[in-house]
Amino acid sequence: MPGWNIFAGYAYTDARITEDATFEVGNRLPNTADHAFNLWTTYEIQKGNLQGLGFGLGLFFVGDRAGDLDNTYDVPSYLRTDAAIFYNRERFRIGLNFKNLFDVEYFENTYFGGRVGYGEPFTVQGTVSWQF
Repeated sequence: MPGWNIFAGYAYTDARITEDATFEVGNRLPNTADHAFNLWTTYEIQKGNLQGLGFGLGLFFVGDRAGDLDNTYDVPSYLRTDAAIFYNRERFRIGLNFKNLFDVEYFENTYFGGRVGYGEPFTVQGTVSWQF
């Protein structure tokens, strides 16, 4: 269908310690999910008075992952939804991106000492660009 785009990705990562004198062999590496996927779709109107107006919606999933090298705790999986509305006309583009549309609380990463970093809350980002 003209004007419709779909982008998708999937990653399976089996990141484990294979040899070490300190940590147990077979432990998962921290911040590394076994499964992750994303799906982003956009539609841009092709004809008429609204030509160039577009909308987008995306899903981003990150699976459970180890919080430390000892694998003493897991960081839970999350599903984040993003959206966008934009307008393209020749070399001009304006857009609004809505990140974490449903304001889901999630942990994006872990740090040394058992600390975790929260993911971004609901965020609106505006852009204006001119291509030359």
